[in-house]
Amino acid sequence: MNFDERMQNVAIIGAAGKMGSGIALLLAQEMARLKNLPENKNKDYRLYLIDIHPDHLAGLLQYLKSQLVKAGEKACVMLRQMYKGREDLIENQDCINQYIEDALSVLRPETDLSVVKDSKVIFEAVLENKDLKVKLLKKIDSFCGKDTLYLTNTSSIPITILNKESNLGGRLIGFHFYNPPAVQRLAELISADTTIQELKDFSLELAKRLNKIIVPSNDIAGFIGNGHFLRDGLYALREAKKLAKDYTLPGALYIMNKVSQDLLVRPMGIFQLIDYVGVDVFQSISETSAHYIEDEDLKNDFLKKMYDKKVLGGQRSDGSQKDGFLKYDRNRPVGVYDIDKGECKLFDPKGWTGDIDKKLGEYPSGFSPWKSLLMDPKKGDKLSVFFKNLKTSNTLGAKLALAYLKNSKEIGEKLVKTGVAKTSEDVNNVLLNGFYHLYGPINDYI
Repeated sequence: MNFDERMQNVAIIGAAGKMGSGIALLLAQEMARLKNLPENKNKDYRLYLIDIHPDHLAGLLQYLKSQLVKAGEKACVMLRQMYKGREDLIENQDCINQYIEDALSVLRPETDLSVVKDSKVIFEAVLENKDLKVKLLKKIDSFCGKDTLYLTNTSSIPITILNKESNLGGRLIGFHFYNPPAVQRLAELISADTTIQELKDFSLELAKRLNKIIVPSNDIAGFIGNGHFLRDGLYALREAKKLAKDYTLPGALYIMNKVSQDLLVRPMGIFQLIDYVGVDVFQSISETSAHYIEDEDLKNDFLKKMYDKKVLGGQRSDGSQKDGFLKYDRNRPVGVYDIDKGECKLFDPKGWTGDIDKKLGEYPSGFSPWKSLLMDPKKGDKLSVFFKNLKTSNTLGAKLALAYLKNSKEIGEKLVKTGVAKTSEDVNNVLLNGFYHLYGPINDYI
């Protein structure tokens, strides 16, 4: 069975979730393209969207329609080519409307798992919980054909474990989309020793069709992206605990978030990033990695307290950011959560945050924020100048930033040394393309 034949009947488990909805959008677009090829004129295409919440599925369909409208408006030239044989489609809007109709026509929202019995490809995108994933995969495979291929979006659980406990005989691979899947170009591909070649070939072809950059990761818990992210975040938490003695815990969290964003020239501070991903998701990555990697401390008591108090971050259905380590107003950080008091302490530039900023010191010459450098063709040269000046600075902020950079580099090098990543370039590619960093952690800046 070739790629196009498999794509006639596909299912997504957990389709209404953050990751599942993005995967659904990508697949619906590809299936709309396939069904309009001359050789596929009389073929039926189905994309089963499986979720336990009917109301979430209704919201998913609204989301997909709105995103397809936007995608169609941006791709008029491509749509003209796709519908070049259709004399009834005269205006650009005619092509856009037909494209939306074709993509929506393949969708089959369902709450009953058994409807996927004829699916040849199944994407699993449920919560990052091994027992839940295994339970679902075993149940699905009990009524699917033994030629069905499975792709899991797990971000930390070893594929070998999932494959073995689900008894899938090598028909499972890790295809880790980055959030949001429809925008992020990176995907990590994780094979187990038993993963069959047909599934590897299918996954690579899928990545090509979806215009994804594939970075291979060895099958070690956390893989490359979350392997680095987890350790990066745990480092910030440990440093915050030390700083809390002099600056209070809210002050320490503010410091590490500000330093990791500004002086490391990243799109978000580390605690804002954890909130964006979700404190609960970060905690799950921590617990999972700690379970499978026994020679390293990958847990944090403060993180668990946040989880236990249900201060979890993440996004609401409208895309707005929920409070986590930080408090948000219109998706912008405006305060820090004080876990001891159970309340948020708002930023005060004329008060406590202003005092901390003074203690962090002036930024070195050559500093530019991430946003201003993102599209700058000379960003490499400017970063070199800035980090050179950072090394000669004696401020508290510079000292914290240099220590952070050194630790980040050590994390990346360890991922290569322990065989998680094959090369330094793979580590850097994941952080550049998956986390939108301007430079990889393994660099010559320090």
